[in-house]
Amino acid sequence: MKITESFLQAFQNIWNSKMRSFLTMLGIIIGIASVMVIIGMGNGMERYMTGMFQDMGTNTLQVQFTGYGSSATVSDEDMYDIVERNPEHFVAISPAVYVAGTVKIGTETMGRTSAVGVSEDYFYIYNDEIIDGRGIRYTDIINREKICVVGSYISEEYFGGNAVGQTIRIGANKFTIVGVLETQEEGSGEGGSDDYVYVPYTTAVRLTSANIAGYIVMIVSEDNATASKQVLENELYDIFRSDDAYMVISMTEILNMMSEMLTVMITVLAVIAAISLVVGGIGIMNIMLVSVSERTREIGIRKALGAKERYILSQFVIEAAVTSAIGGVIGIAFGFGLSSIASMLLVALLEVDLAVTPSLGSIAIAFGASAAIGILFGFLPANKAAKLNPIDALRYE
Repeated sequence: MKITESFLQAFQNIWNSKMRSFLTMLGIIIGIASVMVIIGMGNGMERYMTGMFQDMGTNTLQVQFTGYGSSATVSDEDMYDIVERNPEHFVAISPAVYVAGTVKIGTETMGRTSAVGVSEDYFYIYNDEIIDGRGIRYTDIINREKICVVGSYISEEYFGGNAVGQTIRIGANKFTIVGVLETQEEGSGEGGSDDYVYVPYTTAVRLTSANIAGYIVMIVSEDNATASKQVLENELYDIFRSDDAYMVISMTEILNMMSEMLTVMITVLAVIAAISLVVGGIGIMNIMLVSVSERTREIGIRKALGAKERYILSQFVIEAAVTSAIGGVIGIAFGFGLSSIASMLLVALLEVDLAVTPSLGSIAIAFGASAAIGILFGFLPANKAAKLNPIDALRYE
């Protein structure tokens, strides 16, 4: 029997027993759809998480001083000098000084608005664009000017989009707005990343009467983040002679660690979901055994007419593989449908831009697994059919 005839007969047998064949495929369909949705969820979570960390600056190192383990101190000149001495690792630096005090516009108190002191390079480090006015300049830092740059939410909400030239109060001090930042993705709204006031860090230090507690350092390459972090830690250790006085945080390292944890979790869930594929394979084997019993006389006639064992074997293996493959195709379509529904539910319920997107690799693996399961679990019934004695098969009632 030709291979094409075996496939045609397999399709005919499946079509003649449509309901039984569908129930046989059901385990494969559910298993493949589940695996696709879980892997798609993992892909979406990884993209969402990467986007969040990129907004926080995966090309930056966060330096925080704890004040423990050493009596030494580091000045902003020291930190700038470290960056200048290591141009192969560092590009720019900005202090970060959080300003305590109530932010007011006129008589209205902005309870959730944050004020922070930064350098002129801060907006360059985070790739923030000034859409109106100007940013903080070096002369503002030197002269400790009482000027500020505000987020787009403040400009739109309180000044109707015309914030430049207006004034804002932080505590008892009045600041003149000289620039407005572009709207940050998912950052609009009260308390978001667009609800910030940025002032020269030297002005912030004078107002708070405190030392600079942290810095943001822009690195040359995210791929070399670990080495850059080590260089910075070595420089700080030479100053403090203690590991407890400072902490250097690499956003890239945190992102990689979380991605690895997410990959492990998704893999475990996918393996659990794939158990249903095994259940589906057992269902195929069970139905194929029933099919062998129902077609015993047919097998006996074919063997009596000269059909070889390998032809009988290939016929039933192909039928099992086709059944499983059709289930795989339906499962892939079902998986795409579930992924679309899951994406809409996530957006509606959690209000996050998280898309469940199965990868081409997962689809190929799912389809290959379905066909392989059909061949694997169809071999035993096929082998039983091939080994039937033609005389006993012809006498079978």
